[in-house]
Amino acid sequence: MFNCGNLLPGFLCDPFSALGGALAGLLAAIGTPAWLIAAIVALLGGVIIISVVPGLVMGQVYLERKILARAQDRIGPNRVGPFGLLQPVADAVKLLAKEDILPARADMLLFTLAPVLVLTASLLVWAVIPFGPGLGLADVNVALLYIIALGSLPTIGFIVAGWSSNNKYSMLGGMRASAQFISYEILGVLAVIAPVILAGSLSLQDIVRTQIERPIILSGVMFPGWFIFYFPVGPIAFLIFLVAGLAESNRTPFDLVEAESELGAGFHTEYSGMRFALFFLAEYANMFSISLIASALFFGGWDGPLLPPFLWMIVKAQTLVFVMMWIRSTLPRLRYDQLMNFAWKRMLPLSMLNIGLTGVGVAVLRSVVR
Repeated sequence: MFNCGNLLPGFLCDPFSALGGALAGLLAAIGTPAWLIAAIVALLGGVIIISVVPGLVMGQVYLERKILARAQDRIGPNRVGPFGLLQPVADAVKLLAKEDILPARADMLLFTLAPVLVLTASLLVWAVIPFGPGLGLADVNVALLYIIALGSLPTIGFIVAGWSSNNKYSMLGGMRASAQFISYEILGVLAVIAPVILAGSLSLQDIVRTQIERPIILSGVMFPGWFIFYFPVGPIAFLIFLVAGLAESNRTPFDLVEAESELGAGFHTEYSGMRFALFFLAEYANMFSISLIASALFFGGWDGPLLPPFLWMIVKAQTLVFVMMWIRSTLPRLRYDQLMNFAWKRMLPLSMLNIGLTGVGVAVLRSVVR
């Protein structure tokens, strides 16, 4: 197992852990109760996440527009700032300055709470994502169960947004969104069962440690024990998880939730200004969090040479984000019947078969080891 601390100081390997440790030590020195120290450190982590995610989303928006332009033989943002780097800032200012229009007959309370619910669920997922050994807001032994539970909340938010708008197009968009997300959420749950069986744990920290501590040895050569290399169950599980992630984050070719040519932007037709920006922010936050989870489940998480652990997590996740953007620039949008048939008639049987193969493989290996 690679130990960053052998080459770099601790504050470079795990800067957030070092910051939290220094703050905890300072508070303990002045006699602060242990429960209050834990609460303050957790609050600091939450503030960091809430501060980092908007900046991260702005960077992803710029990167996607450049990638799409390159793939489609266009220029992309090039006016605001050098190389168009300030274009996301201009977009954010525009959304903040736009008039916030409220439909006259909308349910104002639910109309206001819907985008907050969607974004909150997206941010809470980050609490259990491990960026290094012990580096994360919380290391719970049912982290995947926690993520799955939070993954269902945006669906409720989309239905509430469509219904509370008092708009037939929005209501249809909310209903269609719920059908899509529920269908592909099932696939996502089935996909993560394979890593859970292989690692024997629901903790993301444990799953990453298992991949690091079980290298694959072929012909005397040692390879990383990442679950993506457990052929064929690993690649199949990752493919299903990626497809489910694209659908859950409303990405092409599964972006039927807001198919503008059909439903007038779907469930958020009546939203404008900052309320619309919250849905937009949640989509890109989901895309990056799904990539982080996939990195932990299939690509060894923070495992890697030379670089600090948290940088390896970001590099792997960013690579998967690039794949999602590449897919958007390549594939057309599916029809809705194709979307549902693909989930229930193709991916669901494949998911069940993969779970069976994983269980049989683990059972056989255990019997051989004994």
